[in-house]
Amino acid sequence: MLSILDLFDAHNPEWTFEDMHERLGFARSTLYRYLKLLTDAELLSSLPGRGYTLGPRIIELDYQIMATDPLIHFARPMMSELVASHSCVSLLCRRYKHRVLCVHQEASTTTFRSTYERGKARPLLRGAASLAILAYFSVYQLTKLYEEQPEDFRHAGLGESLQEVREALKLIRQKGWVHTHGQVTPGVTGIAAPIFDARHDITASVSLTLPEPRMSEDRLASIGKQVEFCARVITKSLR
Repeated sequence: MLSILDLFDAHNPEWTFEDMHERLGFARSTLYRYLKLLTDAELLSSLPGRGYTLGPRIIELDYQIMATDPLIHFARPMMSELVASHSCVSLLCRRYKHRVLCVHQEASTTTFRSTYERGKARPLLRGAASLAILAYFSVYQLTKLYEEQPEDFRHAGLGESLQEVREALKLIRQKGWVHTHGQVTPGVTGIAAPIFDARHDITASVSLTLPEPRMSEDRLASIGKQVEFCARVITKSLR
């Protein structure tokens, strides 16, 4: 039943019964039953003549996450401090399957607009916020991901083999933070550090996006250490 909710995204915000039936392959009676349960719970809304959309319960749940999620609660003041120190956008990104999901954003600049808004997911191989999470995947998780998309790792500049990828990610772990130039938004620099949960598993990253295509090594290191410090504070709070 929950696979029905996975059908909805920015490109497919509405689905008819027939289109769902064709995509999912459920028996018609099963699909009718699932849709009734989801609409009764208001996770879906039925629009006569158009089909189904996500329902108001989703909006209510989103508000509850913003108000009560410990990760957002502990990260928000640290992110506010970061954007107060620099003209930038700060992102809090959570690990989400084999993607990274933006869950909160703070900004102190209008010189550019981050396309990575709350609720938007992106691949694990693009941008500092993603690489700060990818670097802490287990050997098994990394190997599986590499076997599925080796070309994407090459295009990301992480290496021509799994061994080279592992060495590149090891360097990120040793430094404690990572930076990229223009991988998501042209003309900007991203700097990110990892956040861990109470089990010491990688769970998120905090990052800064600055409207500078290049910056000195000293400036990069200074901001990188500042972002890493904030990530450690958030991690300690979660534990």
